[in-house]
Amino acid sequence: MNSGSKSTSTTAIDASPFAHQARRIGLWLLGPAGALLLAALASFPAVPAHAQNIETAPSFVDDFTSFNRERWYVSDGWTNGSHQNCTWSKGQISLSNSVLSLGFEKQKTKDREFACGEIQSKQRFGYGTYEARMKTDTGPGLNAAFFSYIGPSDKQPWDEIDFEILTKDTSKVQVNAYIDGKGKNEKLVEVPGGTDKAFNDYAFVWEKDSLRWYVNGQLVNTITDPAKLPSHAQKIFFSFWGSDTMNGWMGAFADPGRKLSLQVERVAFTALGEPCQFPESLACTIKQLGTSN
Repeated sequence: MNSGSKSTSTTAIDASPFAHQARRIGLWLLGPAGALLLAALASFPAVPAHAQNIETAPSFVDDFTSFNRERWYVSDGWTNGSHQNCTWSKGQISLSNSVLSLGFEKQKTKDREFACGEIQSKQRFGYGTYEARMKTDTGPGLNAAFFSYIGPSDKQPWDEIDFEILTKDTSKVQVNAYIDGKGKNEKLVEVPGGTDKAFNDYAFVWEKDSLRWYVNGQLVNTITDPAKLPSHAQKIFFSFWGSDTMNGWMGAFADPGRKLSLQVERVAFTALGEPCQFPESLACTIKQLGTSN
């Protein structure tokens, strides 16, 4: 695989017209518009989730030959809180040569000096294998992430499973899980060759009795403690954002002086017991430790 950026003809992605969800480190800083939005979200029915048999959307693979608006929301016009120094912008989501790019660049929007990119799935997924093939840029104070999440804006507890690349150090990726809003399951693992030099494969396998993370097909972390395992179906996210305040974790932010990007070649979900979605999939080779029943 060519590890260079693919930057020929680029197609911008329009934002989804649907309601957007607050998530992660806190809810939005609510103004009148935010209050109205959360009121609208509260009217949405919750999807039932069961600790022993979590409902899931179907398996899929997306290689970004086109942008599937039936599958993805595009975050646009807000931030996740005061910690974030950029505004989500549909203009930071684009396709080029079957690669999805999430950008970060200096572009004043509302009260922020930078614009950044995020997409989230419209459907929720349960037990199975989650995979993404990605390449990051580099720079302090930035977070390039592939993760699953559900939370209060969906009338559910906060559950989350993470791959987060803090691009101050592209030799590592942080894996983590949040259960009912409680984390402290983080672990830094090596990415041979670096996250910015080539595309790498990141995957986690979520089953009833275990949660396992893989980098380039190698097992890097396992959780089996029932108290640390998610129990609610989640949406799939990609995001690339910065912070001026989270220096201890992400490094002291510095204006990169150019547009940066998180590039995604492929994402897939394979429900437990279903055939793998593409030949190189981790789900074709690993042993499933449990079932969804």
